Amino acid sequence: MIRHAIIAASLMLAAPLAANAQDGAGTAAGATTGAVGGALVGGPVGAVVGGVAGAIVGGISDDRRSRFRGYVVEEQVPTYRVEREVIVGTELPPGTVRYYEVPAEYGVSEYRYTVVNERTVLVDPATNRIVQIID
Repeated sequence: MIRHAIIAASLMLAAPLAANAQDGAGTAAGATTGAVGGALVGGPVGAVVGGVAGAIVGGISDDRRSRFRGYVVEEQVPTYRVEREVIVGTELPPGTVRYYEVPAEYGVSEYRYTVVNERTVLVDPATNRIVQIID
């Protein structure tokens, strides 16, 4: 039964996802990150939902991650400590973490970045939720 629900959800969400994909690499990175985060929180169904949501959200593509990590190190951004687990979907406590603009060359100007528990993350500043972990 769960298997059928997963397949149905995947098929229903695949068409809009394909139509909205602008950057294939960013979409793939977002889908992978979202699926892992969703699986941790909600098991197999969470993986499907998280993967689709992550693909829609996007993020910094795999081929740009290394360069972006280097950029963050050069900027000497301090790491903030939070008690929560650093996974995609985690809401960072408002007012406790400073966000920085992502340079335009990385193609995710709607997000901000910061370093939390020594991990670079992209954050949706409207919700304070982590949308991608840059490892």
